Order: sequence, then structure tokens, then C-alpha cells
Amino acid sequence: MIFLGILLSIAAICFFCWLIFTLAVFALPLFVGVSAGSWALHTGAGWLGAIIVGTVAAGLTLGVGQMLLVLVRPTWMKLAIALIFVAPAILAGYHAVHGIVKHTMPSETWQIVFSVIGAIAVGVTAFLRVVGMAATDLSTETTARA
Repeated sequence: MIFLGILLSIAAICFFCWLIFTLAVFALPLFVGVSAGSWALHTGAGWLGAIIVGTVAAGLTLGVGQMLLVLVRPTWMKLAIALIFVAPAILAGYHAVHGIVKHTMPSETWQIVFSVIGAIAVGVTAFLRVVGMAATDLSTETTARA
């Protein structure tokens, strides 16, 4: 029974790590959607209106970001747009890893060290995915023109 608990714990950790790395790209649209939905709720739009406003705001944020990555020509500007999407992912990665390691390590110093390492890993992964989204859109655009 103990062996099964250990295997399930490892599977849960692997699942949550996969989830963090997969969803890190969507940290900025999620933040914008939740903020817009919260604003709409507090201004009297009701639950349904807040959900609709939040969903539209998140979708527009992701769509505008992807469109800008495809249409903008200077590399430094593409890098700046990618970093706008990566910064919230780094923050989310830090807090996600810190939430996990604070239950497993008593030393606050090592908690911070592992949290920073996790934030860097999530940030690099998010950056590569954002750049990959732009490269994929650009390659399909050039293939369609040919």
C-alpha cells in the first residue's frame, strides 16, 4: 500500500508539472480575463456578464498577442511582445513551485532557491512556446503564399 501511495504521489507531481508548463503561456490572458470579469462583476454586470466579459477579454489578449507576433517585423519588438507574455508565466511558475516546496522543505532559503529555479524553467518553457507559436504561424503563412 505504501508503494502505491508513493507511485500516486509521483504521478500527481508529474501531472501538475506538465500542467504548469503547458498552461504557462496563458498566464497573461488568464490574468486579463479574470481582471476584466471581476471589474464587470463589480460594476453590476452579474455573473453571466462577468463570465462573458472575462472570456472575451482573455481571447482578445491571446489573439492580439499572436497577431502582433506574426505581423511585427523588428526582432526586438517581437522579443518585447514575447516577454510581456512570459513575465506573468515566470511569476506563476515561482508561486506554483513555492507552493509545492514549502510543504516538503523546512528551510526557507532552499524553498526560495527551488522556487527561483522553477520560475526560470517555467519562463524558458513559456518563452519557447510563445516564440514557437509565432514561428508556426509565420511558416504556414509563407507556405500559403508559395
